[in-house]
Amino acid sequence: MSTGVLGSVLLSAAWRACDVGVNGAANGLALVFYGALLTITATVWWGVLIGYAGRRSPAAALLGGTLGSAAMLWVFVALLRVPHGYRC
Repeated sequence: MSTGVLGSVLLSAAWRACDVGVNGAANGLALVFYGALLTITATVWWGVLIGYAGRRSPAAALLGGTLGSAAMLWVFVALLRVPHGYRC
């Protein structure tokens, strides 16, 4: 869940810096949708890692989960930072 919240906060800050949308409320529904999608993806990722790698090595599962979540956040913000090609 923290991955989705952090992704939404980072994306909101990027959109605010680039003046995307009319006001903060205009982007709220999109941020809720994207945050929920990121949360579900991260939950599945952590579940698979804990289920398979966590039995053998909890430290490896924690490291893999953290690196995977960081990669998801990077891709999430990089792809959605500038909707419709708008550059700031």
